[in-house]
Amino acid sequence: MLSHRLKVARKSKKLTQEQLAIKVQTTKGTISNYENGHSTPSNEMLVLLAKTLNVTTDYLLDNTDETIQLSQQEKEEAEFQAFANNPSLEKWYKELPKSKEEDLEKLRKMWEILKDKGEL
Repeated sequence: MLSHRLKVARKSKKLTQEQLAIKVQTTKGTISNYENGHSTPSNEMLVLLAKTLNVTTDYLLDNTDETIQLSQQEKEEAEFQAFANNPSLEKWYKELPKSKEEDLEKLRKMWEILKDKGEL
């Protein structure tokens, strides 16, 4: 719910309704109405609120639990870290760099075959 997410985001930034209103050039009453569900912001105001609170509009609209938009590189890094820190894959991950180049090439080919067949 936008009202709840807006309030949570505002409080996480330690802003009062008055302070947020000043930053987005509106009134405390307008922010209060948004947070109480009595009115909803325009698309332009929604974007401004998201930028001011450093969250995504999707977060405010309850479409995602991710509060910030990650770049593709940041997403890939997070996925890699999750993979690298997976205890069930740790031994394999640590031994992989020690493998022969021919074995690594075979592994790459197997990976591509599995991806192409939609098994991954």
